Amino acid sequence: MKFYSLIAALLIGLIATAQDKQGYQLYTKDGKPTTYKKLLKAAAEANVVLFGEEHDNALIHWLQLELTKDLALTKPLVLGAEMIEADNQPQLNEYLAGTIDQKKFDTVARLWNNYKTDYKPLVDFAKEKHFPFIATNIPRRYASMVYKKGFDVLFSLTDQEKSWIAPLPIAYDATLPGYVKMLEMSGGHGGDNLPKAQAVKDATMAHNIALNVKAGTIFIHYNGTYHSDNFEGINWYLNKEKAGLKIVTIAAVSQQDISKLDKEQLAKADFIIVVDADMTKTY
Repeated sequence: MKFYSLIAALLIGLIATAQDKQGYQLYTKDGKPTTYKKLLKAAAEANVVLFGEEHDNALIHWLQLELTKDLALTKPLVLGAEMIEADNQPQLNEYLAGTIDQKKFDTVARLWNNYKTDYKPLVDFAKEKHFPFIATNIPRRYASMVYKKGFDVLFSLTDQEKSWIAPLPIAYDATLPGYVKMLEMSGGHGGDNLPKAQAVKDATMAHNIALNVKAGTIFIHYNGTYHSDNFEGINWYLNKEKAGLKIVTIAAVSQQDISKLDKEQLAKADFIIVVDADMTKTY
C-alpha cells in the first residue's frame, strides 16, 4: 500500500511540475529571481527605460507591449525605437497624426519586415494615447559608410544629413567590452570600423532619447539587447550626453533552462528576461 502511495505522490509531483511550465523568468542583475511587479515599479520610477530585445522573439514583443501599457497607467510616455530611422520621423509623425494610413506609411517609410507583427502594436498604442514616438536610429546608409570608411566620412554629409545622426565628432571608447567582444566575434572582419558602425548607432539613439526626455514622463526605448547590454552602448552615450538621468535597463536572453540565470548573463542589465529557447519566433 505504501508503494502505491509513493507512486501516486510521484505522479502528482510530475503533473504539478508539468502544469508549472512557463515561458520566461525575470532576474535581477545579480541573478536573483524577481517579479514583473518589481520590474514595473522600477520602470515607473525611471526617466528612461532601455528595453533590450531579441528581434525575433514573440514573448519579448508581448512583454514590451504589456510593460508599455502598464507604464502608461502611471505617467505619460514617450516611445522610441531602433527599428525606425531618424529620417523617417516626418512620415511616422504623419501616421501618428492620422494624416496617412498604414498602407501609405508602408510605402513612404523603411519599415522592418517584422514591423506589422512586432512593432506596429507599439506604434498604434502611441497613436491611440497621443504619445510621441521617436525614430531614434541613424539611417542605415550612414552606419554603412562608417563601416567602410570610419567616423571621418560623416563630416562630408550635408547639414540635413548630419541632423539625422549624433553630433560630430562621435565620442568613442574602443576598450568598452561590448565593442571588444564584437571584434572578437567577427574574427577581425571589418576591422576597427565594425564596432564604430555599432557605436554611431548607439550614439545616435542616445542623442535622440536625450533630446526627447521630458519632465514628468517616461521614455521607453526598444532596441536590440546588444545595444544596451552590460550598461554600455546607448546607456554609455546617454550618461555622457545627459548625466543624472535615472535609467533602467532590461536585457533579453534565451536559455534551455530558465530556472536559473547562466553565469555569463550576470550583470547584463538591471532586469534580465530569460526566455525558454523553444519560444516561438516571429520570423
